[in-house]
Amino acid sequence: MKSPRRRAREFALQGLYQWQLSGNDVPAVEAHLAAAAGFEKIDRALFDLLLKGAIAEAAELQALIAPQLDRPYAELSPVERAILLLATFELKRHLDAPYKVVINEAIELAKSYGGTDGHKYVNGVLDKLAVLMRPAEAARPVRSRKPDIKEES
Repeated sequence: MKSPRRRAREFALQGLYQWQLSGNDVPAVEAHLAAAAGFEKIDRALFDLLLKGAIAEAAELQALIAPQLDRPYAELSPVERAILLLATFELKRHLDAPYKVVINEAIELAKSYGGTDGHKYVNGVLDKLAVLMRPAEAARPVRSRKPDIKEES
């Protein structure tokens, strides 16, 4: 079962995809999505933040993303572009979400909606962006799940 936050990200992704391809404005994209099945189950505040924010800051987000790519931004699939816009916006503006959660959610979106192995590409780009955009958080050591073993004297 998908959480309301996951659903919000999915609908925001669909909105970004539609915005890229149709050029429709945010109200038209929202109206189209609101008519879709399952829309009533989303975290509406998160959806609004992600969709409106990513569209409003698209040029700035693209400028952050482009140096991390191995090809021109325009050559990415529309799905990969939408996922990277969404996740980059979330890394930048939704600081309540840990960067690892943002990356994991983007990977899951890429697995569901992207091409074969697109999730690996998205992961690599977002790993680089996380270090640049959230250096303190990304520098924290990963906690081991193993209990501490102390040497006996």
